[in-house]
Amino acid sequence: MTDLRQMPLFENQPATTADLNTHTQLQHTVTLFQQYLLKEGKSQHTLNAFTSDLQLLADFCGSDHAIGDFTTTRLNEFLHWLEFERGVPCSRKSYARRVTTLKVFFKWLHSVAAIPHDPAKVVLQRSGPAPLSYALNPDEIRAAILAARGMRKGEEIDTRPELLLRLILDTGVKKSEAMTIKPADVDRLNPNRPILTIRHRVRNIFKERRIDLDPDWVRLMDAYLVQYALSDTLFNCTARNLEYVLEDVGEAAGIPHKLSFEMLRWTCAVRDMQAGLDDAFIRDKLGLSPVSWVETRAKARRLLELQQPKTS
Repeated sequence: MTDLRQMPLFENQPATTADLNTHTQLQHTVTLFQQYLLKEGKSQHTLNAFTSDLQLLADFCGSDHAIGDFTTTRLNEFLHWLEFERGVPCSRKSYARRVTTLKVFFKWLHSVAAIPHDPAKVVLQRSGPAPLSYALNPDEIRAAILAARGMRKGEEIDTRPELLLRLILDTGVKKSEAMTIKPADVDRLNPNRPILTIRHRVRNIFKERRIDLDPDWVRLMDAYLVQYALSDTLFNCTARNLEYVLEDVGEAAGIPHKLSFEMLRWTCAVRDMQAGLDDAFIRDKLGLSPVSWVETRAKARRLLELQQPKTS
């Protein structure tokens, strides 16, 4: 099969499936895929769900990712990210549908000869309930903070591990949100109640939520800003580097599981529940929809129960 096709008038916008090839960017396939779904008699609900799933794939690998560069390994990495690294609960039902989206999408691309083989064909569908996540107990939280506080950067105490750890523990922000935080997002108008504003965009609609911060964390941030020369955002490194920081903290603290953004986010939810905070408050703080909160609340309640002392 050849990649040489007659191109449409606007190079980046294929007009028909004949214009698709291995170099076509993911974002430029969506409209034609939607047209295919409608011709197959799929409902508007299915079309919206499949489109949303492809947007998640674009969030993971980049909307300009060439369709011919997808491999089965890459798709499995995407599914792992959905379950364990995205920071948003992924129910069994949602996971199953997203696997179906991948299979339908790449089968279609292969059927119109846009790609030489179907990388989603051997992606396995999973069954059964998702495993319960892990939340740090109070002793592990203290051990992690002490371990982070003792980490060094050369001859100096490194402020980044504690800053990162306490930020996620206290606010429950997602990894993607943490990467966009700017020092200016911290409102210090009331020094006894500083507030972090998280801004994000959902389908071209800008939203924000405000989360209380510990004044001690703000003082730690000031020390961090002196130690690190920042260009714009609070963390001037990759998300993967921050993951390594948390893993190092977890190992130093003797945490039995790999310390991650997801684990700290669950820990934040459990701590707030234990403190008796209102469900609506916790849901808003975590930035979850009412639908996502149903499963998250149930799991967080279960994690809280597991931490309660057993009575004979």
